[in-house]
Amino acid sequence: MLSIGGPPVEVSPYIFFDGNCEAALKFYKDVFGGDIVDMTRVSDTPMASKMPPDQSNRVMHATFKGPGINFMAADGTIGESPTNERISLSIGTGDMSEGERIFKGLSEGGNVTMPLEDQFWGARFGQVTDKFGIDWMMNIAKG
Repeated sequence: MLSIGGPPVEVSPYIFFDGNCEAALKFYKDVFGGDIVDMTRVSDTPMASKMPPDQSNRVMHATFKGPGINFMAADGTIGESPTNERISLSIGTGDMSEGERIFKGLSEGGNVTMPLEDQFWGARFGQVTDKFGIDWMMNIAKG
C-alpha cells in the first residue's frame, strides 16, 4: 500500500490478452495458487448487444488474487493485439524451491530468455516470456 498524504493507494498490474484471458488465468492459478476472484464476460454487460456474437465469451474484466500476487486482466480490445514490450512483471522470493517451481511453471510452453542463474547481487535471477506472451522476471534472494 502506498500513502501520499491521504488514504492508502494500491497500484495493480492490468494484463491484456487476445482472446485467451480465461485460459491464462487458469494457468496462473496452477502456477501461483490463488483464485480468480471475479470474471465478467462481454455477454454479462450492456455492451453484449453491440458486439459480434462470436465475441460474447471474451473476458471484459477479471481479478486474480493469490499469495503475494494480485492483478486484473481482460481480453483487450477486439482487433488490437496486446503488446507487453514496455513492461515485465517481477516476482521476488527468498524460497529457492518455490522460486524455481514458479519459474518452471511459467516456462512451460513459453520462452526462457534468461535461465535462472546465480547473479552478482547475491540472488538467482531469470527471465521468461510465458505462453501467453507475458514477460516475467524471477529474483530468488539467497539467504
